[in-house]
Amino acid sequence: MVEKTTQAQPYKIDFMGKRSLWVAISAILSLIAVLSLAIRGLNYAVDFTGGTVIEASFKESADLNDVRTRLEQAGLKGAMVQNFGSSRDVLIRLAPQEGATNKDIKDKVMGAVNAGSSNPAEMTRIEFVGPQVGDDLAEGAVLALIMATIGILIYVAWRFEWRFSLGAILATLHDIVMIVGIFSLFQWDFDLSVLAAVLAVMGYSLNDTIVVFDRIRENFRKIRRADTVEVVNLSINETLSRTLMTSFLTLLTVVAMAIWGGEVIHNFALALIIGIVVGTYSSIYVASALAVKLGISRADMLVPEREGEAEGRP
Repeated sequence: MVEKTTQAQPYKIDFMGKRSLWVAISAILSLIAVLSLAIRGLNYAVDFTGGTVIEASFKESADLNDVRTRLEQAGLKGAMVQNFGSSRDVLIRLAPQEGATNKDIKDKVMGAVNAGSSNPAEMTRIEFVGPQVGDDLAEGAVLALIMATIGILIYVAWRFEWRFSLGAILATLHDIVMIVGIFSLFQWDFDLSVLAAVLAVMGYSLNDTIVVFDRIRENFRKIRRADTVEVVNLSINETLSRTLMTSFLTLLTVVAMAIWGGEVIHNFALALIIGIVVGTYSSIYVASALAVKLGISRADMLVPEREGEAEGRP
């Protein structure tokens, strides 16, 4: 049974005092991100555009800059070259080559890489991703985001209240827009690993938001004489240490991945870093502020009394 009190306890930080300012800042940043997406678009990787992926193994540690230069001199502009597994293993991603077969591409790439080189390479795998496959992946990505959004909407509405559900969805969409907007702004490669990071951030941010919402609901039922803003402020303050510690420890791991994880997972780690920072901010300011703006109240959180309890009967 929840112990009821008459008024809210003092809180340290007035998060809701300037909620309109923070929501406005979020709206402006989201608008910039959307404009960047509309004007510059995303720099889709081979996963989405189609093209050729070649894995090569060198006898010694590979000089990636030298490999890129050789490929450019051979007329293979915009090739992505990165290590995977070890410093001797190299992954080369090429945009679609009109009229070229896999054998033509293989011969051209390996010829350019090995021409006059004291550190020759041997091709270990070649894979062609057609434009249709890229289109299917893009459609699947959009479908995954839509289904995840609908699932969140239904769960939060069932678990809490529709105003909380709408606030959680808008905060989650805010996080997604910020991630893809930053990738668009800096024209970082957007591949399947980044998409996976976006989906992971949706769950991570929602988890933080649910923790805050659960405390808000608990305090609404426990505190009798307090307005909505006071209850929300108290709830955020009570969960703040948990939110910050969780985000900080997760960031330590993800930053280590970005620094030492190699090129293959670098963009994945970057997307997670952006998502964790933005998601922590949105769970504190955006989701709760939107729920307050939508008019949540203590009456929405109360559990209906059974008839016998209402009349004082056991």
